Amino acid sequence: MARPRQFDEDTVLRSVCDQFWDAGYAATSLQDLMRVSGLGKGSLYAAFGDKHELFLRVLRLYVASLDHAVRGVIDSAPRAVDALRSFVMMPVDDPTGGAARRGCLLANSATELASADPAVAAEARRAYEGITAVLTEGVRRAQVEGDLSASADPVSLARALLTTQQGLTFMGRTGMDAETLEATAHSLAAQLLPTR
Repeated sequence: MARPRQFDEDTVLRSVCDQFWDAGYAATSLQDLMRVSGLGKGSLYAAFGDKHELFLRVLRLYVASLDHAVRGVIDSAPRAVDALRSFVMMPVDDPTGGAARRGCLLANSATELASADPAVAAEARRAYEGITAVLTEGVRRAQVEGDLSASADPVSLARALLTTQQGLTFMGRTGMDAETLEATAHSLAAQLLPTR
């Protein structure tokens, strides 16, 4: 009979997520995973599979959390256009600039791995399609509320918003200073989501 697990799976996955997020996939060793999880090699692999399987599981959980967060912001905002602006401004929400320098696990992973890893590329495509769908709903709602032009194509604008937000995230990762990044974000948000 197999012994019951003596660890909290969610806690382990959060610790492993932070390790991959901070160091990247290639720079994260088995020893790093054992250290942050508190598990031995046998327990880690028995519970989660090899490093690649563990990484994909972490990435899927991160994407689900991101999708939930974006949907929550859009659904709970009194006006959808304000939620869309908040989405664009996410990379500059942290006044210390730490979040911008850390980037987004999804974007970081796609940059590092998608060209050589079909599984990561597929996860990234699926994730970005999901976020685009949520943003599209937000654009349509903003059009109904009269805050965005009815002539704008909701899917195209949603893709532009996502591309803008991810571009800001990337620029934050490269070390653009927080003041310049914030000014750029405000400029882009004003162009894509003009006040009517």
